[in-house]
Amino acid sequence: MAKKQKKQEKINDSKPEAVKDTVSDAEPEQVADVAAEPDGEVEAETGEVDPEQLIVEAKAEATKNWDLYLRERADLENYRKRSQREKEEAIRFANDRLLRELIPVLDNLERAVEHAEAGNGGSEGLLEGVDMTINMFRKALEDFGVKPIVAIGEIFDPNHHQAMGHAETDDCPPNTVSAEFQKGYLLHDRLLRPSLVMVAKAPAADSADQTTEQTSETTGDDESAS
Repeated sequence: MAKKQKKQEKINDSKPEAVKDTVSDAEPEQVADVAAEPDGEVEAETGEVDPEQLIVEAKAEATKNWDLYLRERADLENYRKRSQREKEEAIRFANDRLLRELIPVLDNLERAVEHAEAGNGGSEGLLEGVDMTINMFRKALEDFGVKPIVAIGEIFDPNHHQAMGHAETDDCPPNTVSAEFQKGYLLHDRLLRPSLVMVAKAPAADSADQTTEQTSETTGDDESAS
């Protein structure tokens, strides 16, 4: 029994030493590993970059951007020239359709003159041809939005009419158009040319008669009162 107790004490005494030896043996390696890890990270983070390589890359990028700038500038200049050329062409041929409509009118006028000079049909044929030409001309203008201004009998409108004077007449109410010297036209409801008109006003004789009647009435009232 005594021998067993002594063996147990020897085992217990030997365990702390083994643990100590194990710890003492492991600690230097762990410390070395821990100390080595930050050094590796620092070296990776503070890796040196070649300045010449950065300069080469910057020059390549600058050259690429300069080429792109020149291409865009050339495209913009070509677009500007093309737009200017198209604008000039549009201005030159803006009346192309109108002129195509007016050429047949000129053809009819020339035929009417030739017909009259040849003495075929007399004045009636000439009148008919001219009337037909006028109708064609009016239709051509209407197709382009041109329409005449109705003036006779209308109230004088300074936006559409240009007064050449006043005419005393009983045929039209005062401040209305009594006569038209030149027809006016609108282009899509915008004034193209005003109508030259005369504006009606009450005759002076009517005004004198009204004045005489008022005077006689006043005199009669005075006499009766006296």
